[in-house]
Amino acid sequence: MEADIISTVEFNHTGELLATGDKGGRVVIFQREPESKNAPHSQGEYDVYSTFQSHEPEFDYLKSLEIEEKINKIKWLPQQNAAHSLLSTNDKTIKLWKITERDKRPEGYNLKDEEGKLKDLSTVTSLQVPVLKPMDLMVEVSPRRVFANGHTYHINSISVNSDCETYMSADDLRINLWHLAITDRSFNIVDIKPANMEDLTEVITASEFHPHHCNLFVYSSSKGSLRLCDMRAAALCDKHSKLFEEPEDPSNRSFFSEIISSVSDVKFSHSGRHMLTRDYLTVKVWDLNMEARPIETYQVHDYLRSKLCSLYENDCIFDKFECAWNGSDSVIMTGAYNNFFRMFDRNTKRDVTLEASRESSKPRAVLKPRRVCVGGKRRRDDISVDSLDFTKKILHTAWHPAENIIAIAATNNLYIFQDKVNSDMH
Repeated sequence: MEADIISTVEFNHTGELLATGDKGGRVVIFQREPESKNAPHSQGEYDVYSTFQSHEPEFDYLKSLEIEEKINKIKWLPQQNAAHSLLSTNDKTIKLWKITERDKRPEGYNLKDEEGKLKDLSTVTSLQVPVLKPMDLMVEVSPRRVFANGHTYHINSISVNSDCETYMSADDLRINLWHLAITDRSFNIVDIKPANMEDLTEVITASEFHPHHCNLFVYSSSKGSLRLCDMRAAALCDKHSKLFEEPEDPSNRSFFSEIISSVSDVKFSHSGRHMLTRDYLTVKVWDLNMEARPIETYQVHDYLRSKLCSLYENDCIFDKFECAWNGSDSVIMTGAYNNFFRMFDRNTKRDVTLEASRESSKPRAVLKPRRVCVGGKRRRDDISVDSLDFTKKILHTAWHPAENIIAIAATNNLYIFQDKVNSDMH
C-alpha cells in the first residue's frame, strides 16, 4: 500500500527508541528490548512500542491545494524526564508529541466510582485514601503543541538546537527558528526568495544545527553548495559566514550536471568538525575549516553515469537520498537502487555494497557484499547494471548513536541490522 511507504527513520539520543514515519501520516516507535540474563550477548531486538496517527490529509482552500499527510521528518528532543518527546512534520505543519508510560492506576476515590462517574454524595459516609494499583503497561502519546502557518512552501527538514529550547524548520526558500514553547510565531532566519520568482536559481534542500554550537547551522542548496551561518552575526542570516562549494570540472559538464550536483542531505559529524553531504552520485565529507573543496569524495554508484538519460526520463534522477555517520564518525552510510546501501570506512578507505532484502534479513544471517558490473566479464554473484531495479530504492537510513546498529527503510519494510562480532563494517 502507498500509505505504508516509510518516509523517514530516526533513532533517539540513546538509541533505545527508533521512530519511523510513513506516507499515511503514521508514526511507529520501536523500543529495544533489554538484554536477557540467560543470553547476555544477545542484544535486544526492536519491538513495536507505540503507533499513532500524527498527520491527516488537509485541504488548503485559499490555494486549492491538497496537503499530504506524509511525514517528511521526525526529530527526537533530548530526554529531560521520564517522558520522551519528538517533533514530526508534513509539508506544512510541525507537531510536538509527548510519549509517556503508565503501569499504575489510582483506585478508591472518595467522590467517584470505579468508572469515574460522580457518586451520590449522600452515600459517602467515610473517607478513604486512594491507592495506586499496578496495571498492564500503557504507552500514551499526546499532542503537546502544533506549530502551523510558518511555511508557504513544503517543509524539507527540521532540526533541534543544542540549547534544547529552539528548533528550525526549512522549506524551499526560507528557514524559520521556533521556540519549543511558542506555537503562534517563528523567526525567519534565512530567506532566499527573489523579488521576482522568475529570477529564482536555487532552492534550499536541507538544513541542520551544529551539534554543539547553538549559534551555528548549515543549509544546502540545489546548486550543490553549503552555507554555514552564524546567528550571532545578524538577525537575518542571508549573508552566510562560510560557503562550501566545489568548483565544477569543465570536462564533466553535461545537461545533467546541475541536477546531479544538487545536495539532497547534509549531516554534521558527532564531533561537529565535519559535514557529510549526499548528491545524486557521491557522498562528500567537508571540513568546517576548508571551504574550497571536500576533503573526501566517495562514489556511490558511478556505474549510473552512463544511464543518466533514462534516469532523467523516469524521474529517478530527482530522488533524494539521505546519508548517515556512525557513532564515532569513522564510517558513513547512504542508500542506492535495487535495495542496495553503501558503507565507506574513512580510515581504511574500504567500501562495501550490501542489500536489504527479505532473503538477507533472516535473523542471524550475515550480509553478503554485492557487486554491480558494467559489461565485460562478470563474476557469478555480480549483478549487471542493466538489471538493477530502480523502483527499489533506499532513500532513508539511520545509524544508532553509539553502537553498530543501522535502520534501513526499503519502501514499506524497515530492516534493522546489527554487527554481532566486530566493529568493522561487515
